[in-house]
Amino acid sequence: MMHRSCVRLCMCLILAAQLAAGEEESVKPGPFKAATQLIQEQVESGLVGAAALLVEHNGKIEVEQGFGSLSRKAGAKPCRSDSVFLVASISKPVTAMAVMKLVDQGRIALDDPVQKYLPEFTGDGRERITVRNLLSHSSGLPDMLPDNIELRKRHAPLKEFVSGALRTPLLFPSGTRVSYQSMGILLASEIVERVSAMPLDRFLQREVFGPLKMRHSSMGIGKRKIEDTVQCDLPARGDLRMQDSDASWNWNSPYWRTLGVPWGGLHTTVGDINRLLQAMLENGRPILKPALGESMIANQNAQLDKPWGLGWAVGENALYDGASAKVFGHSGATGTLCWADPDRKLTFVLFTNRPLDNDPGQFLRQVAKAVSDAVER
Repeated sequence: MMHRSCVRLCMCLILAAQLAAGEEESVKPGPFKAATQLIQEQVESGLVGAAALLVEHNGKIEVEQGFGSLSRKAGAKPCRSDSVFLVASISKPVTAMAVMKLVDQGRIALDDPVQKYLPEFTGDGRERITVRNLLSHSSGLPDMLPDNIELRKRHAPLKEFVSGALRTPLLFPSGTRVSYQSMGILLASEIVERVSAMPLDRFLQREVFGPLKMRHSSMGIGKRKIEDTVQCDLPARGDLRMQDSDASWNWNSPYWRTLGVPWGGLHTTVGDINRLLQAMLENGRPILKPALGESMIANQNAQLDKPWGLGWAVGENALYDGASAKVFGHSGATGTLCWADPDRKLTFVLFTNRPLDNDPGQFLRQVAKAVSDAVER
């Protein structure tokens, strides 16, 4: 008993000496308890059925935790930190990485007209739309096609979405405004496939996921079983309202999970997305030349009405209240959010199964702010 007391006393004395010597802590005591408690409360209330959180600061993973269950069914397996989620629009910067890899190889130029790679993309000012416009949401293309729901209901192949995006009316002349546009990302992915002569998912596996050791990532569900992944709750509001009767085409359907839409079909884990964020903190290394990686997280729309990087969301307060202009990241309609703060070497990845349209309280942003507030600036 005396021996154990002496050991504890020595440890306390060592810690006191370290603090007295001026060792600084950039993280407050019990730093992320408020964030994890927010998640746990939402799970216990039933508002969130599944969640996974990862926080890394200064090269150290501080939190990596799963919450809830893979589905709402009785007896469902627990959701772990390495559970696979359908992350919706976090797919967009991943698709942008594929484009930028071809830019890095000299096979695509950002300021080339899209028409150079997609010759049928003609008329109504389309010849002025550049690859950069597609990635910075300034192309004038719509977010979704007018017949988006009808296409999904009849299980249209991805090529039909591409065909629609090539001829859908523009909302405004390219480069004059900013409007979030999934169809621009779709055409960017079509450029990748035509230039590389390879399906997008295979290109990503070879050029992005493999080098970054993102072993649990695929555009589309891949060889997994849907029941082994997190099941999404369905949006009860918004333009993409879904019901249980929509089981043939909703987010949990075999059709949607296997389609692998480049604007929203990525299946991945919080750990894999953290690897991507860490690469972006290194200006895209080892995937891209540093100048190209840096351009992805720099505002491309300085003269327009809303900032965007190349695939990544940027700008003050863009990802959470109080975020600096240097913070970059993305959210997803299925209930996901990720971001990185280069100044603090801080990354945040939170996946849930609660759709953004069902969350007027902006729960994801609240957790993000709790994490940010826990780390000294």
